[in-house]
Amino acid sequence: MQPIWAAEMPKVRLYTEQFPPYNMTSNSEPFAHSADDIMGLCTDLVEAIMNRAEVKFEMRLRNWSAGLSRASQKPNHGLFCMARNEERDKQFEMVGPLTSLRWTLFAAPGSDIKVKSLEEAKKYTIGGYDGDAMTEKLQKMGLNISSISNDRFNPRRLELGQIDLWISDRLSGPYVAADAFDIVDMVPVLEFERMDLYLGMNPETDPRVLDRIKEAFRTLKSNGTISDMVQGYGL
Repeated sequence: MQPIWAAEMPKVRLYTEQFPPYNMTSNSEPFAHSADDIMGLCTDLVEAIMNRAEVKFEMRLRNWSAGLSRASQKPNHGLFCMARNEERDKQFEMVGPLTSLRWTLFAAPGSDIKVKSLEEAKKYTIGGYDGDAMTEKLQKMGLNISSISNDRFNPRRLELGQIDLWISDRLSGPYVAADAFDIVDMVPVLEFERMDLYLGMNPETDPRVLDRIKEAFRTLKSNGTISDMVQGYGL
């Protein structure tokens, strides 16, 4: 049973976006209005933290811009999972890191391509997508990038030999390939960068709530629960 003072704390509303398998609806709908309809690695981690903290919460899955707007403007609101930057550190109280995006170059199933660095990858045609930060970063580094508007088609381009490698996240890349074209056994050739992900809470959230959430994260981190949950997704 929750302590009386814990029961009197405000309920927290948390937002996330459709980014499988980190956050996604369980029924393939584009939006969700309840935690029961949201699943994924980040979702599981955040739910574990909130339950450990004994903080009442609601979850909504919306597009990123909607969640960002509401969480940044309203006390007792949060958004997950987000990468840190200077602007977001001013907007949010960060809890984490919960897990990491692991930027990886993938080859087609059965490929024998081997590269040890991004410099070695310059001799290959690499698939990316328009507006993607990592695609743009590798372009600026002089890699041979073939960019399209929809990233979901890149696994098929790999399979057809139209590109040699594909830029994606270590966890979401194989998921996209399997979901879009039933392509399995993608070959991770080179993991070249990691980006930590956090739960961002509005800084005007009740300080008791923030303290309990942060303490819950530290406990789950130190007792190995978070590591076990991340490993359960193959990371």
